[in-house]
This record gives sequence, C-alpha cells and structure tokens, in this order.
Amino acid sequence: MGRVWFIGAGPGAPDLLTLRGARLISEADVVVWARSLVHEGVLEHARPGAEIVESTTLPLEGVRGVYERAAAEDLKVARVHSGDPSLYGAVLEQIELCEELGLAWEIVPGVSSLGAAAAALGRELTVPEVSQSVILTRRAFRTPMPENESIRGFAAHRTTMAVFLSAARPRLLQEELLSGGYPPETPCAVVYRASWPDEKVIECPLGELAERVRGAGIKRQALILVGPALGAGGRRSRLYSPRFSHMFRRAEGEGDA
Repeated sequence: MGRVWFIGAGPGAPDLLTLRGARLISEADVVVWARSLVHEGVLEHARPGAEIVESTTLPLEGVRGVYERAAAEDLKVARVHSGDPSLYGAVLEQIELCEELGLAWEIVPGVSSLGAAAAALGRELTVPEVSQSVILTRRAFRTPMPENESIRGFAAHRTTMAVFLSAARPRLLQEELLSGGYPPETPCAVVYRASWPDEKVIECPLGELAERVRGAGIKRQALILVGPALGAGGRRSRLYSPRFSHMFRRAEGEGDA
C-alpha cells in the first residue's frame, strides 16, 4: 500500500524538528526535502541506504513518480516541509494525490516560523488587555487572496498580525497596514530566517517598515509582525495572579467554604 508522512521540519534550526518527525524520517525508505527551505541537518536522521530526493526544482508532477513507486512497492516516504505543514505548506494537493494513488498518509506537525519569530523577539504575541488575537495572513501577489481577506481589512482590528510571504513588496504592505487602521507608531518586527544561523531581526515603528526592510536587503524568507503587543509591558495575566482562583488553586484569602 505504501505511506507518506508530511513532516513539519520546523523553522530552520535542525534541533527544532520534533521527536516524532525525527523518528519517522529514520524509518522512511525515501526522504523528500527542499534545500531552499529546510536545513540539511534534518537528513542526519535518515537511515543508511534511504533514497534522498531534493525537491527544490520539482513541481508536484515531479514528485508524483516517487509516490507512484511508494504505492507499487509498499515504500514509506517522508515528505519534509518547512515550519508546520498546515501553514502555507501546499499539503492539501499532495494529500489528494496520495488518495488518488491509494497511499496512506499522515501529517506530523512542526514548529511554525511564527513561534520561532516570537522567540527571537522575546515577545508574547497575546498580551492581556492589549491583544488577545493573532491574525495569520499574507499579501496578495502571485497567489490571489479571497476578497474578504485583505491586509487593509484585517488591519482594522489593530490586533497582532503575522504577515507571511510578503517581504518582497514592503512599501505596499506598509501602505495597506496604515490605510487599514494601524497608527504609524505601531510596533513592527521583521524576522528573517528565524532560528537559522543567519537570522536577522529588525524592530521599528510601522511608519519605518518599508525603509528598514529595503535597507536590510530582505526580500524573502521573512515574517513580518505588527501590533501593539510587540511593545506592551507592565501587564499581568490572571493565570498567575494570587487574587485569581481556578480549578487547581484558590485565591489568597479565599476560605474553604
């Protein structure tokens, strides 16, 4: 029957691969990975003799032959994706191909670049009474966006926004964020290749975003974060407040009754 595992390799650093992902790579007969997106260190988990397929230049049709062989020869394939496969992973079309070929499949979650970028900044993206929501989106470019999912429309919420795959046109992005409702002084951050050795972090107000991105020469592989939570401080959650009760702890001064 054959099987394909769609494995999230994490944002870059090979030690951010999950234990499950590493184990399944070690069990695979074929490992498919893209050098342009995934750190080569994840291949250290492949067993001796496993077939390694570098897929940077291959469209879906180019990988079809691997999946067809897996179905015919009962092979196990580890298809390694950057970050988490559920976010901009182009995994749905591959699942449909597996089902067409009669291959079993499984998604193995990975650490998203969103988490790695927040860690690089040393920031929590949800701050009590400031921002309790995170919008994950991208600009319309080569891939069109649904009509009701514009950057401008999302900006009206003024909460934390994480903009993927949009560093190539920072001026247009900045204009859409400003016209949507974020003030020019809203904190922004650009994290280039989060968790890679050449990681680069830029922090600035929204009004300087395009200039700073252009000045750093960043055009791809960057996550752009914007929102008041990036600059917030002096707030406490109720979770660790001595005056807040929950099912595992009573508030200070609360009786047994």
